[in-house]
Amino acid sequence: MTRILPLLLVLLFALPAAAQDAFLDALPGLAGGFGTQAEAVERLGAGGDARALPVLRALSDSTLRKNGSTVILPDGTDAATGRPADTAGAETVRINNRVRSALRGALGRLQLVSAHADERYAAADSVFRSRSADNVAPLEAAIARESVPRVKERQQLALAASRLVAADAAVKRQGIATLGEASSEDARALLLEARAANPDMTAEIDRAVASIDSRLTFKRAAETLFQGLSLGSVLLLAALGLAITFGVMGVINMAHGEFVMLGAYTTFVVQEACRGIPWLLPWSLPLSVPAAFLVAGLAGTALERGLIRHLYGRPLETLLMTFGVGMILQQAVRLAFGAQNREVLSPAWMQGILSLPGGINITQNRLWVIVFSLLVLGLTLAAIRLTRFGLEMRAVVQNRRTAATMGIRTGRVDALTFAFGSGLAGMAGVALSQIDNVSPNLGTGYIIDSFMVVVFGGVGSLIGTLVGAMGLGVLNKVIEPWAGAVLAKVAVLVIIMLFIQRRPRGLFALKGRAAEA
Repeated sequence: MTRILPLLLVLLFALPAAAQDAFLDALPGLAGGFGTQAEAVERLGAGGDARALPVLRALSDSTLRKNGSTVILPDGTDAATGRPADTAGAETVRINNRVRSALRGALGRLQLVSAHADERYAAADSVFRSRSADNVAPLEAAIARESVPRVKERQQLALAASRLVAADAAVKRQGIATLGEASSEDARALLLEARAANPDMTAEIDRAVASIDSRLTFKRAAETLFQGLSLGSVLLLAALGLAITFGVMGVINMAHGEFVMLGAYTTFVVQEACRGIPWLLPWSLPLSVPAAFLVAGLAGTALERGLIRHLYGRPLETLLMTFGVGMILQQAVRLAFGAQNREVLSPAWMQGILSLPGGINITQNRLWVIVFSLLVLGLTLAAIRLTRFGLEMRAVVQNRRTAATMGIRTGRVDALTFAFGSGLAGMAGVALSQIDNVSPNLGTGYIIDSFMVVVFGGVGSLIGTLVGAMGLGVLNKVIEPWAGAVLAKVAVLVIIMLFIQRRPRGLFALKGRAAEA
């Protein structure tokens, strides 16, 4: 026991000294030729000394200097001693592509132990691209202590890529098996590249590639479905108000897009008002929802009471009049806010990308728009089915004269119904401010699509509006990769025209007196 204790003490002091000597021994090589530099970089990366990280970063950024064999950091200190260096006659250390390649791997190995998850992810990505068998041991150690799933997944992919270039065939097969379980284009490309260099493993690599292809097909289908539902949710929000004003009241409101635009600008105004109160700024978007509903609803009330009520039963005149009102609203907004786009910031909980199992990535702001659109639809259905206002609205739609004889003020119901539909358009503007530019032309691009959704789903049917919006959104995104964005819209329009010829009343046609009228 008395002999073992001194030996342990010697080892404890000798190990740090050995690491220090490795760092100091490799450092002068950075001031040599390109071949010597590449060897020094690899030694510094393999040594795991924390002092090597700022040196290699400076070398990568072309801010490292040398004076003879002395390596000087950007702050003027000697990289070996940490003391001020003699910078007279110092020159920038130049590197070539071979050194840059070595730098990527060395920086990756050193950053694998960083305290920041983003740096560890970037390090794993760098190691994946450098692909060296020397990275296997550092990656195995990093994976054992990693707790962040997305970083660990990238480290496992980098480990598989490093095993693929190992000399041992068994280690290569481990890399092939791991890559075959991935859902990544990078993994697929790496396996195809390795197939030429490993003809004896062609069958295994082909099976791994086929496995990746099947998962990529599922991933693309899932992402296309999400994109279609995202577009459908936008169409649903834009069409809900139109389903009330056009589908229920029979008013062709060409200013509907401008009510959507008013909701988006209300969001901008509310956010600007909240900037002076820091604790209130994160709540500016939820506060914008009722504000946009009120602003667009009041504008709709003024339009219905001032103009539309004189034109009931005259659809052509109503169309032309609301088209003119829309142009007036656009010009008024340009005068008030300018013609340039306005920026509306998303709250922190709506930012970023959500990674689902299978490598499916979805944007959180689009996901929240889908949730918001379904919530608005649910509230709209509840307002129509469960409130006195909804009961009176349905009564007036079914038989105006009978409703009037029962004491229902039909003019008041018309105004409230139009205000309700306009308010829904304003709420759509709040959602669109998070995924589109807030400009005077914001609503123009959605008015035609909104009419298509209402007609396709069935005039007057909110459930038809939901099915129509989601169906057209998914159909558009399925066609888009094959035909392009413009031709996809044309194809959808042609499909709707053919469908309406067979079913003029849409998917969910109204039945009873309201439909017959």
